[in-house]
Amino acid sequence: MEEDTVSDLHDKLIVIDGLIISDFSRPVFEDMRKGGLTAANCTCSVWENFTETMRNIAKWKKDLAANADLIFQVYTTADILKAKEEGKTGIILGWQNTSAIEDRIEYLELFHELGVRIIQMTYNTQNWVGSGCYESRDSGLSDFGRDVVAEMNRLGILCDLSHVGPKTSEDVILASKQRVAYSHCLPAGLKAHPRNKSDAQLRFIADKGGFIGVTMFPPFLKKGPEATVADYVEAMDYVIDIAGEDVVGVGTDFTQGYGKPFFDWITHDKGFGRKLTDFGAVINPEGFREIGDFPNLTAAMEKRGWSSSRIEKVMGQNWLQLLKDVWGA
Repeated sequence: MEEDTVSDLHDKLIVIDGLIISDFSRPVFEDMRKGGLTAANCTCSVWENFTETMRNIAKWKKDLAANADLIFQVYTTADILKAKEEGKTGIILGWQNTSAIEDRIEYLELFHELGVRIIQMTYNTQNWVGSGCYESRDSGLSDFGRDVVAEMNRLGILCDLSHVGPKTSEDVILASKQRVAYSHCLPAGLKAHPRNKSDAQLRFIADKGGFIGVTMFPPFLKKGPEATVADYVEAMDYVIDIAGEDVVGVGTDFTQGYGKPFFDWITHDKGFGRKLTDFGAVINPEGFREIGDFPNLTAAMEKRGWSSSRIEKVMGQNWLQLLKDVWGA
């Protein structure tokens, strides 16, 4: 009987994943539907420049057309609600770096017209905007970066700070007139790691109206590749205890379909430079190995004693509110 209740609740939820960087293809889109995923921020730029990112988006447009029975592109939060009604998954195009605008502010408006709605300010290292979390010296937000933040605010593009250095993150939180987010992070209080955020950092972004998406990327979890879906929910609880249940959501960082060459590319500066980190074995938490396992996350939340209202918020409603606030629609 309990399993029926869980599946009933999951089916009713608006489920939003704040970060997926999988090897996007029809099997992944089918798995999104299997998992009951309403919408996801799908990475289409990491180390790429303007031209390479345009190619990635061109491929996305073809994929969206070829898989229109499963997915469609999200431009507004109304599109997310439409995805739920139609039993499809809404694709939000997002970046994990600002390298695609190179040093040209005006490119932001072009990409916004193409549907890019979430942009991470830096990816692990220094760029035109500021410093990443693996940079040895975090010099903070550059003056160019301040212009980028202001333009993203004007256009309604969410500033993401997940891989951003602590000083640069603080500068963006203070400079932005819109709400900002760590779309996919974990608490350093459970595991010390350059990618994890301290209690003070989590409290600061929440106090300033920001948002925290909690990831389950195994190298950053307390138990690493031995973690289970219950350990993921424990990490969410830890963040909720600091920030409150209204500003916390899911940001899995699913890398489904990728192997060693991909991890080599993302763990070297600009894709090909110095080695920044070694993830070791990337084995997703037991019970939440694939995107199709999303119902197990709802079940784990129920098992931990979460109320249905908290589950609704964290699984999607909080993301929906954040995106509405930033996008303005």
